[in-house]
Amino acid sequence: MKRAFGILYHIWYYALMLVSILGLFPWLLWYSRKVEQFPRFYRFGRLWSAWILNGMGLIRAVRYEARIDWSRTYMVVANHSSELDVMYCYRLVKSPTVFIGKAELAKLPLFGFFFKRSSITVDRNSIASKRQVLEKARRRLARGSGMCIYPEGGIPKDPKVRLAPFKNGAFQLAVEAGVPILPITFPDNRRHFPDFNQGGFPGRIRATVHAPIETAGADPDALNAQVYALILAELNRYAAES
Repeated sequence: MKRAFGILYHIWYYALMLVSILGLFPWLLWYSRKVEQFPRFYRFGRLWSAWILNGMGLIRAVRYEARIDWSRTYMVVANHSSELDVMYCYRLVKSPTVFIGKAELAKLPLFGFFFKRSSITVDRNSIASKRQVLEKARRRLARGSGMCIYPEGGIPKDPKVRLAPFKNGAFQLAVEAGVPILPITFPDNRRHFPDFNQGGFPGRIRATVHAPIETAGADPDALNAQVYALILAELNRYAAES
C-alpha cells in the first residue's frame, strides 16, 4: 500500500510539474533567451518551485543560523538526497543562482528544455564535460550569478549513506571568484520523496540554512572538510531528534 501510494505521489509530482511549467511557459521562454535576463527567469523559477512544493503538500520548516544578505552572490552547497533538493533550493535562495546538474535532466520532456537553457549540465562520465562545466561556472560567477552545486556528485545509491564524500570543484570555484559559501542541510527530502518505486508522502520538510562562510584567502581542501563536517553534524543532529 505504501509503495502504491508513493508511485501515485510521484505521478502527481510529474503532473504538477507539467501543469506549472505550461502555466509559466511564456515567461520562462522569454526570460531564458539571454544570460542578461537570468535574474528575471530565476524569479519565475522560484514561483514554479512554490507551486510544486505546495501542490505536493510539503510544508517547509527552515532554520536560519544567521541573517542572510541576499544582495550578495553565493556558492550554495547542499547535501543531495532527492529530486526535491533543487526546488527547495529555489525557494530558500533568493539571489539569482545557477544550478549545475547531470546532463540526463536536459533530456526530460519540457522541464529539460528550460533546465538546459537556465542551468549548466555535466556529463559525469566525460572529463572534457567536467572541465567545460568549470569554465562555464566561472563565467556565470563573473557575471554576478550565484552557483548551486551538490558536491557529493549525485544522490548516494545506498540510503544508509548519510553524506557521501565531497568533490572539490565548488570550493575551488568559490575561492577563485571570492564568493562566500552558503551551506544548506536537507534532512527529510529523501524520506518524503525517494526514488520512484520507493514510496513518498506529504508532510514537513526541514532545512537548515547555515551562516555564510567567507572564502577570501581560504584553502579549498580546508573549506571542503569544514563544510562537510558542518552538514554531516547537522544531519546527525536531525537524526537524533527524529
